Amino acid sequence: MGLFDVFKKKSLPPVEAEDDDIVAMADGNLIDVTAVSDPVFARKMMGDSTAFRYDGDKVMLCAPANGTLSVLFPTGHAFGVTMKDGTELLVHIGIDTVNAKGDGFRLQNKRQGETVKAGDPIVEVDLKKLGTEYDMSTMLIITNDAGKKRTFIAPQAVKRGQKVIE
Repeated sequence: MGLFDVFKKKSLPPVEAEDDDIVAMADGNLIDVTAVSDPVFARKMMGDSTAFRYDGDKVMLCAPANGTLSVLFPTGHAFGVTMKDGTELLVHIGIDTVNAKGDGFRLQNKRQGETVKAGDPIVEVDLKKLGTEYDMSTMLIITNDAGKKRTFIAPQAVKRGQKVIE
């Protein structure tokens, strides 16, 4: 290891995903969304969804699909991807984390309207900091299914880039 290697950012390996794949945004546990503490998410009022829980102090959340970064909240607590077929996905990080006003979220070098690939880093989340005040369950919601019926896989441990649709 060279003198300056400690300052180099570790890049994530690329994810191989087809344009109709929806994948895990990071290594973690896919859980039943009905178990989360917010009734809007637990009752799937925004659309069919699943949830994830992550371990560790920080997690890098990545795009769950190939498409356009159609929504990117400046606070970092949520982002959306519109897939090429028109399917719209929303990633909501934690419950009530909009109240953190961005503290604990670090947006990566992506801009709303930009094309993204599944596995592209979107936001780094300080779970240790935010977890002291917020439920850090992270929801993946299909807000517009574009006429395609998709079913999420059963709760289980998942790896970044793993398909989460049957």
